[in-house]
Amino acid sequence: MTYRTLKVQQDSRGVLSIHLNRPDLRNAFNEEVISELTQVFAQETVKKDVRIIVLRGEGPVFCAGGDLNWMKKAVNYSYEENLDDTLRLSSLFALMNECPKPVIGVIHGAAIGGGVGLVSVCDFVIASSETLFSLSEVRLGIVPACIGPFVLAKIGPSQARRYFLSAERFSASRAQEIGLVHEVVPSEADLQASLDSHLTHMLQASPNAVAVAKQLILDLSWPERRNELKDYLSYISRTLSDLRVSEEGQEGLRAFLEKRKPGWISGGKKG
Repeated sequence: MTYRTLKVQQDSRGVLSIHLNRPDLRNAFNEEVISELTQVFAQETVKKDVRIIVLRGEGPVFCAGGDLNWMKKAVNYSYEENLDDTLRLSSLFALMNECPKPVIGVIHGAAIGGGVGLVSVCDFVIASSETLFSLSEVRLGIVPACIGPFVLAKIGPSQARRYFLSAERFSASRAQEIGLVHEVVPSEADLQASLDSHLTHMLQASPNAVAVAKQLILDLSWPERRNELKDYLSYISRTLSDLRVSEEGQEGLRAFLEKRKPGWISGGKKG
């Protein structure tokens, strides 16, 4: 499928790479970016042969936040039009956050506003040391509401109080300290080597177990979901029991005992 604002490619390993592809506009958000990302995460990432998603940006920066032309339109929107617009944006971040496949963010240059939102819904984030981050919304008289729950889940309320309110820029090393980024590499040239290393590890994992692990994290870490679990001890026990008797669970345990690769790894054979 062809996209106007994205470059989407899948390799033979099942790694789906999604590049924000508006380099002349610093990969800024507009309604078309939101629509196309929603389409990719609703239709492409859920395909069975997709194992891992990699999110990155073309050009000098990862994502500079909102497109100025898009924001100009919003100035003249009615309340109902603004609500419709923000619901589409919120729904995109929720969809990305709930993706059952691992999402790796490869971040360079800058991640501003909504760009930080994209970083926050990635499961693992690699950034080059020169990357700058900012939740800049309050300088425009607005707030990071649509991305708020996802950023908050990553950095916690204490750091959110600082960065939501100050809109100050912070470094990749600081982003790592507060939990937004997991690994910082010396330069942009080092990003690919780091990504390749982590892909090698992640591709050894059972696809079904990864999906269940992501669901487990969401269910136990988001307060409203935890509150819905009347008996979380039963939930976690059933989760593991279900996996033990599943096809991949049985294959993984047998492969370990037989000292061979499980069938989901390239070169492995089912027992």
